[in-house]
Amino acid sequence: MRPVRRSYDEATARGRVAGLLDSKSFREFCGPTARRTSPHLSALGLPVSFDDGVVVGEGYLDGRPVLIGAQEGGFMGGSVGEVHGAKLTGLLERALDVEPAAVILLLDSGGVRLQEANAGLIAMGEIQRAVFRVRAVGIPVIVAIGGRNGCYGGMSIVARSCDWIVASEQGRLSISGPEVIEAVEGIEEFDAQDRALVWRTMGGKHRRLLGEVDALVDNSIEAFRSTVTGWLGQSRPLELEDIEAEHHRLVARLRRFGECYDGLDVWRELGMEHPEEIPELDADAFNALIAGVEERER
Repeated sequence: MRPVRRSYDEATARGRVAGLLDSKSFREFCGPTARRTSPHLSALGLPVSFDDGVVVGEGYLDGRPVLIGAQEGGFMGGSVGEVHGAKLTGLLERALDVEPAAVILLLDSGGVRLQEANAGLIAMGEIQRAVFRVRAVGIPVIVAIGGRNGCYGGMSIVARSCDWIVASEQGRLSISGPEVIEAVEGIEEFDAQDRALVWRTMGGKHRRLLGEVDALVDNSIEAFRSTVTGWLGQSRPLELEDIEAEHHRLVARLRRFGECYDGLDVWRELGMEHPEEIPELDADAFNALIAGVEERER
């Protein structure tokens, strides 16, 4: 009998945490009874959430201690405000004291909470600074992206500042969301209702092919858990030469793909014989394909 595989994108933030960590090992910080709610939303007469849309705490993964934060995409699109951001920053700063095997961030966010504007932007900067402090002492920060909201805005910058990213095909990663691009540039430039276009431009498969995502998995909590477990205790170097090398890689990528209008064009440039078939591939078939791409690109 095959084991039951639980959907990642359909789970709540707490469901993802419970499924990812060892059974009953999670201990939440600032839990439901603490009621850390946004003062800004209530002042505007808007609904608040008892946890401000983010769950943070500690537990064990494969028997090793970890810190974990999970954004609740069902509350204001997982957007980051003052309290939400402070909880993530505090989680990362705690890593400097307890030295876990990793800090794991389950991101599901449209970015800054517009109703909190400046407070949200400041929170983003504090989160990113805390990520770099944690990485500087050799503790890996691991990101998982597979929720309904994707990972946009400031949280996409935070994600790309971390050591590792695992995503499902359902996950999306981009600075600007589809609706934002359409509003600014017009529907002729980007049709936000064209879901196939959105996924070819921002989806997990496209980001994996570009090297911005380190692993693509199927839409199950078990697949995310297996991949994250493999990265525990494995940090990536964060020296000046590493950052400069990344900048050179991005310049070369822009030069190579700068004239491409669609993800299909990028995939053709990468040598895909049948790029139109890529969206139909399951995770295993896609990973077999990308192994060949990476071999050619070396």
